[in-house]
Amino acid sequence: MPQIQPTINKQDIVCAETPAPPCGFVVFGASGDLVRRKLFKSIFQLYTQNLLNDNFYLLGCGRTKLSDEQFRELAKESVRNNSDFISSQDMNVFLEKLYYIDGNYDDADFYQRMRKRAGGLNKKYKGIENIVFYLAVPPFLYATIVDQLKHAQLSCSAEAQKNKNIRLVIEKPFGHDLKSATQLNEHIGHCFDESQIYRIDHYLGKETVQNILMFRFANLIFEPIWNRNYIDHIQITISESIGVGHRANYYDKSGALRDMFQNHMLQMLALAAMEPPVSFEADSIRDEKVKLLKAIRPVDIKTINDNFVRAQYSPGKIKAEQVKGYLDEKSVAENSKTETFVAARLFIDNWRWKGVPFYLRTGKAMKAKDTEIVVYFKSVPHSLFASVGLDEMPPNVLVFQIQPEEGMSLSFQAKRPGSKICMTTLDMNFNYKNVFLIEMPEAYQRLLLDCMLGDQTLFTRYDSVEASWKLLEPVLQAWQKDEAASYTYPAGSESFPQADDLIESDGRKWRNISVD
Repeated sequence: MPQIQPTINKQDIVCAETPAPPCGFVVFGASGDLVRRKLFKSIFQLYTQNLLNDNFYLLGCGRTKLSDEQFRELAKESVRNNSDFISSQDMNVFLEKLYYIDGNYDDADFYQRMRKRAGGLNKKYKGIENIVFYLAVPPFLYATIVDQLKHAQLSCSAEAQKNKNIRLVIEKPFGHDLKSATQLNEHIGHCFDESQIYRIDHYLGKETVQNILMFRFANLIFEPIWNRNYIDHIQITISESIGVGHRANYYDKSGALRDMFQNHMLQMLALAAMEPPVSFEADSIRDEKVKLLKAIRPVDIKTINDNFVRAQYSPGKIKAEQVKGYLDEKSVAENSKTETFVAARLFIDNWRWKGVPFYLRTGKAMKAKDTEIVVYFKSVPHSLFASVGLDEMPPNVLVFQIQPEEGMSLSFQAKRPGSKICMTTLDMNFNYKNVFLIEMPEAYQRLLLDCMLGDQTLFTRYDSVEASWKLLEPVLQAWQKDEAASYTYPAGSESFPQADDLIESDGRKWRNISVD
């Protein structure tokens, strides 16, 4: 397909990047996988871009016994393994801001020692009063840690903060179902106010996901047609080419519906379909996301098999490499029914989207890694070119590509050069990396900066979590009781018959998964 490469008018570039204020970053689980893969690199990137304040420190907390120097060596190795070019001077100055303390998460003395250590660092870095507590630990430890923070007087309600800004960052999953999510929220709410809680979803930190808001609400040409009158349907895909791997023990208790659908997919759906907020303030945007989630048609337990498909990958090949099936993965229960693939057809019952289907699918061990939101516009109501054999014109398609490369594309029809009437589909393709000639920032980089700034725009508010769980509760219950059909698909598949039937029964087709 011929492509048109867009250009950037530098005079029109508007940037508003606010550096972080003085801040202490206290990370629980600091020697763990998430910190080594994501957080060290992201915070170092903020430092090299002059977005970290000189008065910043990171205090790592964990059960592994490490000295400050050993912790810094761990951070150095992590950054080097995940970054292309590193200045030795930048690295040395950055590492001096890292400290470590070890102990057990249920030991009150550990938190007193932490409080004393943080107090000394606050004085060293000129009286820091902005403190971020980051829980990079398994969810079952959340309640224990927040309780201990409260007892050690390290948490503080928003009303009592005065000059202090204390924030709590927690990773997904936000509960295992509606009941557990409610209990977790109530427990944390006794120690932290909602305005202090930052529920992090790294997909919302990706540039293309953020750009959905800019695309829709900063360009007049698109918003007038962003509705049921012009859009035929929308597809959202998160395809992963890897299996569950070392996460099998966690994943077998979770599954694709909890791990990907309840958070990432529904949050992307909300951004693509929500109404214009009254301002670009955090709560204005999050208000509209919640309204959208509440407008999704409730799941009828009698028609779950018509609108939801679950499946599990079996042995197959991915890029010519043999891959074992899910049931053969280490730590997966024998005869497990846990789904590694979910496809769904959802409807939003409001004025803008009435009757427009939203097709969502996510799966592991698929053909390729591919995450995208695809908007299919309606075909022209009448072809003027039927006399030359063009009875049907392909619809315009808008693609927000989120992984593996971030960018957008818009397809439209045009005449080929020549004396005859020959139509072709042109693809106006925009790739962030190629156009801006920069490495794309890690999604966590944006989110960590926002934590320090106190900006909750890209973080999930509890009423949004609650609305998502309420929507999916009937599906979870039916699958738990084994009242709904379950299928298998060979590893390396792009799709399989039952998932195809979900969309083809409406006369539509899944968009091909892009090869990474």
